[in-house]
Amino acid sequence: ISGIERVKELGLGAMELEFVRGVHMSEKTAEAVGKTAKENDVRLSVHAPYFINLNSEEKKKIEASKKRIWDSVKIGEAAGAEIVTFHPAFLGKSSREECMDAVEKALVEILEKMEKEKMKIKLAPETTGKRSVFGSLEEILELCKRLKGVQPMIDFAHLHARCNGCLKKKKDFEELIEKVPKKFLKNLRMHVSGINYSEKGERNHLVMKESDFVYKEFLKALKSKKVSGVVIGESPNIEDDALLMQKYWKTI
Repeated sequence: ISGIERVKELGLGAMELEFVRGVHMSEKTAEAVGKTAKENDVRLSVHAPYFINLNSEEKKKIEASKKRIWDSVKIGEAAGAEIVTFHPAFLGKSSREECMDAVEKALVEILEKMEKEKMKIKLAPETTGKRSVFGSLEEILELCKRLKGVQPMIDFAHLHARCNGCLKKKKDFEELIEKVPKKFLKNLRMHVSGINYSEKGERNHLVMKESDFVYKEFLKALKSKKVSGVVIGESPNIEDDALLMQKYWKTI
């Protein structure tokens, strides 16, 4: 709650509830969080735990992964969060198509439960930073095409790492944005940070100034393509880089 109030004090307009190692929040607390967010005009999203693999060879792990997403959905809904984002799966020994089918099957079950309970919150699978992991932009968009009511979470730093640092100019970002269906560009959910990577993809997140992620070119591309939505900073100095981007955004 104090975090939301601090976000407002800083002049920022969104916050992500990070359920990194598990969903440890009661519905009562979530309702209080939602009330505070509403009063302070702060838009909320939820990041489900990192231990999710909807393509595991072990049925137990798939069930546990579905439960983690469902728990995040329940608490997110109680808090009035707009989306739940998550890293969907590891490829393992599967082909990309087999992995896609496994992820789709698991999400259909969760979506059916959400519909039954008339939930407003949306699922937003995230683009991932390693090429060996399910979650290229094309894979996430295909998932959103197959499943009604699912929207993409585009992590531009992950995509930069995934292609070994190929996002260098405004045009590079514009070409990515052009691949996204226009209906999502009205309220696009995005992650951005500085990032360290190798030929295999993401290693770790960095402070923007220590990275070659060209956030100014990224923001100029959003402006030129008339993208609306929410950018969540995921650098180690979260609010500093969020303010850095916001300051530049106001000048373009």
